[in-house]
Amino acid sequence: MAEAQALSDREPSEKEIRLVIGASSAGTIFEWYDFFIYGTLAYILKDAFYATDNETLGLLLVWSTFAVGFAFRPLGAILFGFLGDRLGRKYTFLVTVTLMGVATAGVGLIPTIDTIGVAAPIIVILLRILQGLALGGEYGGAAIYVSEHAPPEKRGFYTSFIQASVVGGFVLSIIVVLTCRFLIPAEAFEEWGWRVPFLLSIALLVISLWMRLKLSESPVFQAMKEAGETAGNPFVESFTYPGNRKRIFVALFGITGILTTIWYTAFFSGMSFLRGPMHVDDLTVELILLVSGLMSMGFYVAVGKWSDRVGRKLPIIIGAVASLVLLFPLFWMMGSLANPALADAAERTPIVVSGPQCQTDPFAEMFQRDQTDCGKVLETLTASGVPYTLVPGDTVTLSAGSNRVAIDPAWFGDGAARRTGIHAALGEYGFDFSKQRPATANLIGIVGVLLALGVLSALTYGSVAALLSEMFPPRIRYSSMSIPYHIGAGYLGGFLPLIAGVIVARTGDIYAGLWYTIAVVAFGLLVAWWGIPGGPPKDFADD
Repeated sequence: MAEAQALSDREPSEKEIRLVIGASSAGTIFEWYDFFIYGTLAYILKDAFYATDNETLGLLLVWSTFAVGFAFRPLGAILFGFLGDRLGRKYTFLVTVTLMGVATAGVGLIPTIDTIGVAAPIIVILLRILQGLALGGEYGGAAIYVSEHAPPEKRGFYTSFIQASVVGGFVLSIIVVLTCRFLIPAEAFEEWGWRVPFLLSIALLVISLWMRLKLSESPVFQAMKEAGETAGNPFVESFTYPGNRKRIFVALFGITGILTTIWYTAFFSGMSFLRGPMHVDDLTVELILLVSGLMSMGFYVAVGKWSDRVGRKLPIIIGAVASLVLLFPLFWMMGSLANPALADAAERTPIVVSGPQCQTDPFAEMFQRDQTDCGKVLETLTASGVPYTLVPGDTVTLSAGSNRVAIDPAWFGDGAARRTGIHAALGEYGFDFSKQRPATANLIGIVGVLLALGVLSALTYGSVAALLSEMFPPRIRYSSMSIPYHIGAGYLGGFLPLIAGVIVARTGDIYAGLWYTIAVVAFGLLVAWWGIPGGPPKDFADD
């Protein structure tokens, strides 16, 4: 086989392999840092770039802009996949890392909405588009580059460092934010210090370029180029090559759909859940995620190595089934550990709301629609993590157990006043809306829950770079694996924080957003069972 022959003829030394894995992983960490720093600082960016006193709307607008970057990942996959299959793996992901670094630094230079008005969020969106294009070419390039240097019996192990590096980018974003918090006073950090993590991407870009420029081209691509076997039009061939349409469908729903929704549920939904309805102190949330993220990185490498023995399919199936069973219990457990007083108060003193047209419209303010008075009360309760029961009624009422809560008419015209008033009123019944710093035992428990979520993510993600590389023919591999991966990661995963947030806002149930993950994983499990090759790992064989 041409691929095996290429590896045999040009087998890299141990030193080369270490450089390949190190440079590819470091570049991946830096690129995902650039992408994730936006999500990590979402709670500050909503005030910097969006003018609204509605906490739910502000966060949804930030997640909407976050999703824009993901929406353009498939276009980046097409563009850079074409270049990667035509011009080479190495130089293509040199371009992607440069584009990502410049776009990220640009976010740190944008004046706030108070300074330049609506131009601020527009510029943010344009820079997120550039980030999405860059990321669309990054993963495929790094995964294929390592895969095509790896001997078949170690392909899962070597490529698992790419998966661990995605988590590494998230962890690095938290480390940088924590360092800035330590060095910059709190008020200054919220005023201007949040820009520093974005501007730091220039330094990371320089390091990444220096490391990647030391790399040589993939031996498989070199062999194809010398033999004149590179694709004429990789995008077209990706959909016309025999059997490739099925492979793309399986890669999209049976592999990427599963891994990406579990990943974003574990890390971003976990972060938003703790920081938002659970009211956990920002610093505490970041420390929890730092510890759990660092510890979970090893799971991806372990699963990748395990897949070299048992095959790529088994870990994914186990992870998907376990996620369907454990996702809700794990989040319930995290909620009870993070803010036990809130859960206890809700159980002792059920909250009942009644009123006409009592439903939330999270985007009402954005589209200049009128949110009903009852809907405004529901929105504040949901954002505060307070479960409620809705009953029919002609006037807006709020009850805590058998006690009617006095509603100030001023609440309906001022979101901040409504939030303060409801918090004060419910505080008399034991609801604790202060910033939480859970007890040590509870903190250990929360880290344990996040580690369990990390295991679920590792099972469905750790072997994926090797699996996708093995599924597609070398001549169109960059395009064929990047397109379904980034459609799945861009739309099914990238829109998860936004979709889950809208579901929560509409239902008033802080756990309801998990149903989106359950639905995507359940469908993906059926596709994976049907379409992922079973048995020991094997190279792609030309039909």
